[in-house]
Amino acid sequence: MSPLRFASLFTLGLLTSASLVVGDDGTVSHTPAKPLQIAVAKPAIAPQASSAPLKGPSLVEPQLHVARSGDPKRPRIALTFDACMGKTDDRILSVLVSERIPATMFVTARWLKTNPQALAILKQHPDLFEIENHGQNHVPAVDMPASIYGIAAAGSSDAVDQEIAGGADAIRAAGLTQPQWFRGATAKYDISAIRQIRGMGYRIAGYSLNGDGGSLLGAAMAEKKIAAARDGDVVIAHINQPTHAAGEGVARAILTLKTRGVEFVRLQDVDTSGDHQSTR
Repeated sequence: MSPLRFASLFTLGLLTSASLVVGDDGTVSHTPAKPLQIAVAKPAIAPQASSAPLKGPSLVEPQLHVARSGDPKRPRIALTFDACMGKTDDRILSVLVSERIPATMFVTARWLKTNPQALAILKQHPDLFEIENHGQNHVPAVDMPASIYGIAAAGSSDAVDQEIAGGADAIRAAGLTQPQWFRGATAKYDISAIRQIRGMGYRIAGYSLNGDGGSLLGAAMAEKKIAAARDGDVVIAHINQPTHAAGEGVARAILTLKTRGVEFVRLQDVDTSGDHQSTR
């Protein structure tokens, strides 16, 4: 008997549960049997994943303006600088000091701890620099779990409170006055956090012109954006990234604005208006 025929009969026997008998002469016979009832399990069907994106907190980025001068030859602009952590961009600070240009600085406790020399300069020029609260650890003031630009938010009202109070404590411990303004990391908030911050007695420092793209713009682009500031603008830039090209452009733009006859003001010295009830 050929191996192929034997294999075929063997397969048939497996599928039908037949009895195979091989005789002394090598012949193969089989006893028919009822076909086996083969239960085939149906593949498990996984529940379909929802195509709807997971919803996080609804965030806002408040705008802020200072009262306009109304004089096209002398527009009024507020320069505000975030000192998040890290070092100090002396390219910017030296221009502000040498040109006698007032500005509002938003500092974290982390920055104050590691920049004593810059702090000493700020304290030497109280007529130029207003020091305000940027938080304790540069944590976004959002009272729900969220990630903003890759930074984990405070995540609860207690954590928002700690971020703000810790920043204020560090400012007072440095010998500065109690801050009146707060700007959270990333400058984004949820509405309930805005209410909480206002309830703590702070006005929230939004802005109307992002001057350096979080210090990530090139020098030419940062210069162009800031130099184009208009009457009533509040400019945000960073003074803690001395190795970034943006700082060079920020410094040049300040000089350009001065040449234009700009009236530079601090937030504490003028009337302001912000949206999302962030200032009232």
